Parts: sequence; structure tokens; C-alpha cells
Amino acid sequence: MNPVTRTAGIVVIGAGHAGSTLVIELRKLGYEGSVLLLGDEGRVPYQRPPLSKTYLMGASTTEQLTLLSAERMRDLNIEFLADDTVDSIDRAAQTVRLVSGLEISYGQLALTTGGRNRPMSMPGADASNVLPLRTLADADRLRPFWLPGKKLVVIGGGFIGLEAAASANKAGLHITLLEASPHVLSRVTVPEVSRFFERTHRESGVDIRTGAQVTQISHGGQYSEVVLKDGSRLLADCVLTGIGMVPNVELAQEGGLHCDNGIFVDEFARTSDPSIVAAGDCTNHPSAYAGRRLRLESVQNAVDQSRVAAATLVGQRRPYNVVPWFWSDQYDQKFQAVGLSIGYDEKIVRGDLQSRSFSVCYLSAGRLIAVDSVNRVQDHIQARKLIAEKALLDKPRLADVAQKLSDCVS
Repeated sequence: MNPVTRTAGIVVIGAGHAGSTLVIELRKLGYEGSVLLLGDEGRVPYQRPPLSKTYLMGASTTEQLTLLSAERMRDLNIEFLADDTVDSIDRAAQTVRLVSGLEISYGQLALTTGGRNRPMSMPGADASNVLPLRTLADADRLRPFWLPGKKLVVIGGGFIGLEAAASANKAGLHITLLEASPHVLSRVTVPEVSRFFERTHRESGVDIRTGAQVTQISHGGQYSEVVLKDGSRLLADCVLTGIGMVPNVELAQEGGLHCDNGIFVDEFARTSDPSIVAAGDCTNHPSAYAGRRLRLESVQNAVDQSRVAAATLVGQRRPYNVVPWFWSDQYDQKFQAVGLSIGYDEKIVRGDLQSRSFSVCYLSAGRLIAVDSVNRVQDHIQARKLIAEKALLDKPRLADVAQKLSDCVS
């Protein structure tokens, strides 16, 4: 066995939003011990949300995406390894081994390993022009195709697929978007809101096909060909895949930590090992808001849960009980959702679903549990507080778009 060649009070594996927030928060909380942040992309931590929007359009640079610069890390006295991959965790010895052979001894460990794109399993999905979009390297491989007149087929009608389609449309590409479910965004909102976004994209020139099953992708000549179950064939310069995310739990599993649809943590972000915390897309946590366990894929969850994890590492106890929220920008539409639109017994629309400004409010026994908003930022902001307070609302006032959401409490 190689000798331990480095030690750190706290080692953080994963340098995305969660890992970056966690190391910053440690210093804010007064932790003075050594902190080592481990990344594997060969660059400083950066923001992912702009990749499907401004970065693909060439409207933002890699420098503008930076979350945590090398200078900032030096100021915070955070050591950063940018291009090595953790191979294993030895919990008994409290060490991590890297692919390079380096071993690092830790006092405490944080797992912010995030997730990866769910792979396509059909024939032809491994071709060089069939590309996911999660990392900066992914976006850089896509950018040569982001040219007027290019044919783009997007597989997946979630946020990544729709945002990329909007970006490509603005760049002058010809886009066909394929979604296997009856509606786009079927995992996050109701059919009425899904239809709004389908209509928005179609009016902008995107060919959206729902209930579309891809069976294979064939290659040859100038174009690839995407073959559908109904026999349809679509020509493409590039195929973008966005069919979901898989949490990166392998290190935790192989290290003997409890995992099930994510790394199991408690309300303080503690794993089944008292010296290890976890936060972000890779975790499965108890939610006081939902009354059950959740695994969330959002910047909000990564940031807020990492702050809880940092507090735990310095001996504080701050239960994670935030109401989840997320957003998506498509064309001039800002979609914001707070809470989860499941388990409701009534929904009330504020505004006109045919317009470009409305909110859908979800109630359970008269109490607000979630709100989906399009271009109604104030509704979104006020809903966060009302949902956290389990507010009982006056339904006639709630339906009156002239009334502030905060003025609709019974």
C-alpha cells in the first residue's frame, strides 16, 4: 500500500455548486483547519445552468461561468486538486485513494459528487455527434454544431432539452425535439403548463413530437438518422440527449455507505458514517415539507444542503427544511416553481394560460403547497414564504390576478 502522502482536516469530493458552496461556508463559519477540494474536470468550479443558454450561444465565456476562482481559493486557504479522480474511500483508515495513486488522510469527509447524464442504450448512441449536455466539456463539443442551418435533434423534453432547443432556435438551427411521454416537463408540472411550453416552442419554429420513441440512431454520409418506433426518420447533424440524470453514488456504495436512489443522509446531511456528510444531487434526504424522502436535482438544493453539511462539519446542527424551488429560462419565458406539484386536491390559475404571464397554485385542504409561475416573479417570491408557513388561502382572492399572492391568506 502506498503511504499517505497528504492530510487534510476536511476533504470535499466534488467541485460543483455543492462542493464550492460547502468550502466557502466552512470558512464563513470560522473553520480554520485545512480544507482540500477535489475536482476531476481540470478546471476551477463553474456554473452549469448557463451552459444550455448563454454559453452555447457564445454570449458568456468560461471566465464568466466561474463559481470559485483560483484567487478566491487562495484567499480562503482552500487547497484544490482539479484533475484527479477519487478511486476509493477507506472509511476504517479515513483515507481516500486517487487514480493517480495519491492517498489523502481526512479528519472528516464531504461527498458532493453530483450526477451524470443518463446514457442512451439504443444502437448508434455512442457516435461522436450524439452528445449530452451537463459539463463544460459537453458544451464545448456541442458548440461547433451551433450554427445557422444545422439540423439538431433533441431527445428529451425536460429542462435541459427545452433550454437547449430555445438556444439552438435563436442561433438559427433547425430543431426537432422528441419526448417519450405525452407531454414535455411531465416530471415537474401539470399538462396545462406543459402545453404552454409546447406551444411556445412550436410557435418559435421547433418541431416538438411527444409520445416519440427512439429505437436507433444510424450514421453515414453527411447526416445521422434518428429512427422512431413509428417508422419516422429524422436527419441530424447533431443529436443532443437529455433523458435524465444518474446520481454518482458508486464511491459511497463501495465504501459501505447506505445508498438508495442517492446517498442516504439525515436532516443534518450526515451519512451512515458519522465522519462523512453528503450534499447536492447525489443525496436522498428527509424533507419536512414533503413528509417523505426526496432526491432533488437543482442548484437550490445543492447550495442550501451544502450549507447545512458545512454546519454539521463544524459541530453545529441546522436541520435542512427548505421548501424546494427551481427555475428555467426559455426564450423570454422565466419559469419558476416552488414546492412540488404532487398531492394537491385543487389547482387555481392566476392569469391566463394562453398569455405569457400566469401562475398555477396547488392546494391541499385549502393550504398552498406549490406554485408554478411564468413571468410572475413576485408570485414566486411570495409563494416561498406562504408554502413554508403552510398558509390557508382565500380561493376567490387567489384567483384574482390583481391581488398580491401575499394578500390572499385567509
